[in-house]
Amino acid sequence: MSTPKFDLVIFGATSFVGQILAKYLLATFNKEGQEKLTWAFAGRSEPKLNALKFELGDQASDIEIIIADASDENALSNMCRQAKVIVSTVGPYALYGEPLVKACAETGTDYCDLTGEVQWIKRMVTKYEHIAKQSGARIVNCCGFDSIPSDMGVYFLQQQAQTKFNSHCNTVKMRVKAAKGGASGGTVASMVNITKEAVADPALRKELANPYSICPENHGFTARQHNVKTTELDSDLNAWAAPFIMSGINTRVVHRSNALSGNSYGKDFKYDEAMLAGRGFKGRIRANIVVAGLAGFMAGVAIKPSRWALEKFVLPKPGEGPTPSEQVNGYYDLRFVGTSPSGDKIKTKVTGKGDPGYGSTSKMLGQAAAYLALDLKSEDKDGGFWTPATIFDDRFLNRLTEKADLNFEVID
Repeated sequence: MSTPKFDLVIFGATSFVGQILAKYLLATFNKEGQEKLTWAFAGRSEPKLNALKFELGDQASDIEIIIADASDENALSNMCRQAKVIVSTVGPYALYGEPLVKACAETGTDYCDLTGEVQWIKRMVTKYEHIAKQSGARIVNCCGFDSIPSDMGVYFLQQQAQTKFNSHCNTVKMRVKAAKGGASGGTVASMVNITKEAVADPALRKELANPYSICPENHGFTARQHNVKTTELDSDLNAWAAPFIMSGINTRVVHRSNALSGNSYGKDFKYDEAMLAGRGFKGRIRANIVVAGLAGFMAGVAIKPSRWALEKFVLPKPGEGPTPSEQVNGYYDLRFVGTSPSGDKIKTKVTGKGDPGYGSTSKMLGQAAAYLALDLKSEDKDGGFWTPATIFDDRFLNRLTEKADLNFEVID
């Protein structure tokens, strides 16, 4: 095979997150003292791609453009052959993502995205993993806020537990202590689409309720998983907890990581996520408000007339999202509590600067793509569908801490 022209290509560069990612790559690579990275814009509209180049100024003048529509398999295959890695920001992935995954799997091109659509991941693994294994393509979903902080957070905790206790933790929980950020129309559109699919398909509803839904067949896991569905008191952190809307994807990714790593967290591994609402009576009230708000939102998008009204008048549209100020000033603080089989406990935290869904996600996604392009050798990992914690390693943690404003640490 000839050497690809580009280290990576952003497919969907004119999307909301694609534009943020492009700005991040321009700021992070190819200047004096920075890593060198060859990359290109790709999308279906040449005028929009040229407009993006113009907006980004002289520093983007040498960035090449590739025209490819999400439904044009020939154009997608041609794009894939020009790159080591394709970064896809074109969602909802269940509606637009499959042809590109197919093209990457067939051409042996590495791929990463920021999907949180567990039902789509399941379908892609079922349909294309055997092809990716043959071609050598490494496919890595969930390389944004869902699910890098959760998946790499558990990876980090397990490393620290091995150092401290010489043992893994077979029970881990993550709690969102604090977060600040805005909602994006793309994320909302993905959530609405999942709800539409689930309402119409009883089998899908059952699949979405399965904590091991994206684990390999014959995974053998039978541990009953805790799922925070209502207000509850977290005794380890002495605060009231409420459901976390991203737990449905994050927990599935962490369980797949356990399976792909040879059950390194234990065959009986348990993992759950929730949001902390505070202590005492006020904390309990806040947790109840979160529960009621989530229930109302899910009920609203599940019913066709109210879903139409929400999409028309309330929810952000695709292409809309946090302002530049919100992207910069956002943050998150995630706390992890791990318990070993012998009862030893360890607490860690993952913090990030920037709006979780976009300001921080663009950095994580950019470094995930850079790792695949610059750090990962062909002999390091076989082709197939990987999770962040099973394809990335300490070099990626270093990338996140040094270039993506994340921090991983042990706490008392």
